[in-house]
Amino acid sequence: MKGYLVLEDGTVCDGVLFGFLEDRIGEVVFSTGMTGYQESLTDPSYCGQILVSSYPLIGNYGTNLQDNQSKAVQVWGYVVKEQSRFPSHRNCVQTIDEFLRASKVPGISGIDTRSLIRKLRDVGTMMGGITAGNPATMLEKVKKSRNPNQTNLVASVSTDKAVRFDEKKSKTVAVFDCGVKERILVELRKRFNVIQLPFDAKPETVRDFEPDGIFITNGPGNPAHPEMLSTTVSTLAKLKEEYPMMGICLGNQLISLMFGAKTYKLKFGHRGINQPVKFEGRVLITSQNHGFAVDRESAEDAELEVCFINLNDLTVEGIRHKELPIFSVQFHPEAHAGPSDSRFLFDRFKTMLEGD
Repeated sequence: MKGYLVLEDGTVCDGVLFGFLEDRIGEVVFSTGMTGYQESLTDPSYCGQILVSSYPLIGNYGTNLQDNQSKAVQVWGYVVKEQSRFPSHRNCVQTIDEFLRASKVPGISGIDTRSLIRKLRDVGTMMGGITAGNPATMLEKVKKSRNPNQTNLVASVSTDKAVRFDEKKSKTVAVFDCGVKERILVELRKRFNVIQLPFDAKPETVRDFEPDGIFITNGPGNPAHPEMLSTTVSTLAKLKEEYPMMGICLGNQLISLMFGAKTYKLKFGHRGINQPVKFEGRVLITSQNHGFAVDRESAEDAELEVCFINLNDLTVEGIRHKELPIFSVQFHPEAHAGPSDSRFLFDRFKTMLEGD
């Protein structure tokens, strides 16, 4: 069925619909990863967004039962150059079309993604919609739509109750779930007993579990949203002198905000699996998915050491407190998809908790 991707600036891209046939509006962003589309589609950090894949052939190896990073597809729409209807892989259980339909997420193929991504790179991310109807009608809806970053997206992807994973380890970590990827939990459970908590857990709830440390996860949306400041950030501020802490992605921004630093929206974000980050005299190739960043000057004013730097645009990729046992990174050391260059950071957190 013929369909359209309509951007808020009036751009209309003709294509062919696949997945779930329903109009959908979201923030249009792009990822440069050549593999890992299943991990990206199920990453809660993409909630609220219509994802564009730069790699032109999507679905070649289908989807499987192992690579989901959450229980369902999290993107609000998917844009590709070409979707494979005949995947080939020993673990394949569904085509990309079937995968999207199962989660009621629309997709559109046949789009000149190279041209589209050049526009998003030059102009910045913008709102857009996928439709089978009149493009002019969709344009009006897009222009009137509320940007997802104006809502607290974390509330829609966080756990609603505490979940305990007893791995018979010597240390226990309380995880503030802001939209955690499954692989992060896997890496933590290799090293710790884990208590997965809602993003708005109260300080007394954390203390009642008697953890040895606190971990703040990835997640979607604006880190400085008023609801995030009044819940997660406020709670962390009350606990910062009681527990060692580590954060990833949104967790990096929330920790920085806790100490008084500022965040800002990037023009088109970092989404891909080959972002170079400088750390301790070497370069780590990292997996990333974020649209906001920590302001360096305000971080340094807040007694934070900026110890990870993106070599593409020199943005802040991680901080550590100068006195407290707290550090965080903007990228994803758990990868999936992406390289494992920085997975050792989980071990550093373990060492921090053990006091060695």
